[in-house]
Parts: sequence; structure tokens; C-alpha cells
Amino acid sequence: MHIPRACHRTACHTAVTAAAIASTFTSAAPTATAAAVSASIHLPAVGAGWDYQLGGAYTPPSGVTVVGRDRTATPAKLGYDICYVNGFQTQDGEKSLWPAAALLKTSSGALVGDPDWPGEYILDTRTAASRAAIFSVVQPWIAGCAAAGYHAVDIDNLDTYTRFSQLSQAGNYALASMFINEAHAHGLAAAQKNDAESCALGKSTGFDFAVAEECAYNNECASYTGVYSVVLGIEYSSDVSASTFKDSYCKAADRPKSLIYRDVDLVPKGKSGYLYTPCQ
Repeated sequence: MHIPRACHRTACHTAVTAAAIASTFTSAAPTATAAAVSASIHLPAVGAGWDYQLGGAYTPPSGVTVVGRDRTATPAKLGYDICYVNGFQTQDGEKSLWPAAALLKTSSGALVGDPDWPGEYILDTRTAASRAAIFSVVQPWIAGCAAAGYHAVDIDNLDTYTRFSQLSQAGNYALASMFINEAHAHGLAAAQKNDAESCALGKSTGFDFAVAEECAYNNECASYTGVYSVVLGIEYSSDVSASTFKDSYCKAADRPKSLIYRDVDLVPKGKSGYLYTPCQ
């Protein structure tokens, strides 16, 4: 299970347009019948109560109608369900699921791991062939989210290009476009996960709404709310106190209308360390 991390930043990234991305890759055709499927795509309600349950599923608090869970979990079925998929790096213990062509390597041939998350390896978005290898693994997961009854996908680690110099924004967003097309073909909305500096690019690439970790802590909520009509925000207890969350973050004019405060491990209710506080 992948647990959220603090946002990573670099000083500057080269801007990439959606048109440039389109010229970068050859998209795999969506496997689902796409006729009129766009009519079935809908977004979470603006300002809806929501919960992020990547650390384990449990009965959400009263008032919650939007729930994010891992792709291996059953949807909550309280109104709107979001399926978490790690599409830009591996999960701990899942390296064997990935073809060699999908994994980023150093010049000496060693796999590139995430130093903050031992056991997770970075996926190689640099070429059409490597993106096709990644897509071959993720496509059935997206289809599985739809079959399970989810309404949207939350594909994590879009921002690996900001943390690993071998990668580029163009390559990551080319792969993102493939994921978005596949999600839409199955009637699923697609959420941009983090990467605040690139929200305009994310929107033009096809993302429908955003899931933003720590945008208030990083003073970047306006980057999301200025672009997307629906933004689901999460702030973590490892960053700020509950009082700062309620007295400052919840009162900010540019905050996501759906904003929650959670323990960084996102443990289920009843487990030690569990925290959940909404702004509403």
C-alpha cells in the first residue's frame, strides 16, 4: 500500500504544452467501447464531504459522500468513489509485476528506487516503448476500477519528473494522457494528483478534477482551485497542528472546498494514530 508523501519540489521546470505532449507519444487505443461513454463521466459534488482511506478501508464519518480507496479495496458506495492507482512508480513488493522495459534504470543498468520509500521503483516514461510497457500493467487496473463500481481514478506520482532528473514533464504527461483516455473510455473521471505547478497543463491534457495533498501547507491551493472546479484536499498532522488547520487553513479564501485533516499514515478508524477532521 502506498502512503502519501510530502510534496517534492524543484526550482524550475520547462513548460510543456498539451500539443507538444500529443506529438510525444503514440497512444494505445482504449480497450473499452467509447461510444457515448463521456456522458457517464461525472465529478464529485463541489464541497462534498470526503475521506481518503489509502491506509485501509473503514466506515466513513457521517456526512462523507466521496471516498478515495486503493484499487484493491471495495468502493464505499456512499455516492462517489475514487480508485487509487500508482501509475508512475511501483508499490512496495510489486516490482515483479512490471516488465523490465517499464522500470527506470541508471546508466549502469541499476534500477532507480525512491529513496523516501524503500521497495518502490520509478517507472520509465521517456519513450513510447517504455510508456507502452507501463500502460500494459496499469490498463487492467483502470478497467478493474470501473468494473468494481468506482467513479474516478486517482493516479499517483505524476510528479516523478520533478524528483528524478532522467525523466521529463513531457514524458510523464504523455503517459498521463494514455491513462486519462483509458479512464474516460471506461466512464471514469481522472484526477490530477499533486504537481501544482502544472495544473493548466493537467487540465489541457484531460484531467477532470484534482486531488491535492498539502496544498495549504505548501501555499499552493490557488494553483488547483484557479484551474479545477472540483479540488479534494488533504492536509496531514505531520505538517501542522489541528488548531492551525481549523483556524488558518480552513479559513483561507483559496482553499479547496473539500478539505480534510488526516494522520499521515491514513490509518483506519479505530487504529492508533487515526485522525480525521473536515473543514465543513
